[in-house]
Amino acid sequence: MDIREKQHSGLLYLPGDASLQREQLQCLDRLFAFNQLRPSQLEEKAAMLKEMFAEVGEDCYIELPFHADWGGRHVHFGKNIYANFNLTLVDDTHIYVGDYTQFGPNVVLATAGHPIAPELREQGYQYNAPIRVGRNCWLGANVVVVPGVTIGDNVVVGAGSVVTRDLPDNVVAVGNPCKILREADGRDREYYFQNRTIDPSLL
Repeated sequence: MDIREKQHSGLLYLPGDASLQREQLQCLDRLFAFNQLRPSQLEEKAAMLKEMFAEVGEDCYIELPFHADWGGRHVHFGKNIYANFNLTLVDDTHIYVGDYTQFGPNVVLATAGHPIAPELREQGYQYNAPIRVGRNCWLGANVVVVPGVTIGDNVVVGAGSVVTRDLPDNVVAVGNPCKILREADGRDREYYFQNRTIDPSLL
């Protein structure tokens, strides 16, 4: 089996392979150039994202700096996605993010893992499992999502949470490990923060 097939199939492989590293360094050079852009260079940023990512929809915006193991090569973004400072995508395999999702500062989506057996780690073995984040989610500051996790649509993940298991649609989840706190319900269409009410005309 080709090493690129292993990279994207969840099998153990050696990421230090020379051909993989040449490819990865090209991606990282583009990422470096992206991170040197000025905040006002909006058109250049949008154009570079289309070059760097596997897919990217319209009106996506990433605050700099942005970090990615493969410079976004295995990242699939829908439209109208916003990411605050220091988004880190360990995109050794594919990451899928749905439309209108938002990321707080310092969010990490990590597809790469390493075996617990020390003999295998010493040799440099790695495995990858894709991450999927649904439509219209909000991941708060410092959220970490580990390999293989799927997050449903309309999910809010509280700041500082570590998501180790799949989350269904329409829930609020918090903690380490992250657990469902409650379902999103009618109250969330009345109040946006504590007891501050939502103007009905906004809905």
